[in-house]
Amino acid sequence: MYQLAFALMVIGALNWLLVGLFQYDLVAAIFGGNESILSRIIYSLVGLAGIYGLYRLFAGDAVMETREAE
Repeated sequence: MYQLAFALMVIGALNWLLVGLFQYDLVAAIFGGNESILSRIIYSLVGLAGIYGLYRLFAGDAVMETREAE
């Protein structure tokens, strides 16, 4: 679950980077504009992933990567 939320947060961050640097909204370009239902779903999923990430951060439940000994 956390990996999916993290991936969506990265997608959102990269989209905002493109908007900030180049005024290009990749999500809108792929899914048919800002007002299309698919774009709104993606924006909503990214927003929910961000809220989930904040919850995990402040709950002290941050994911730590551990490697198992081989």
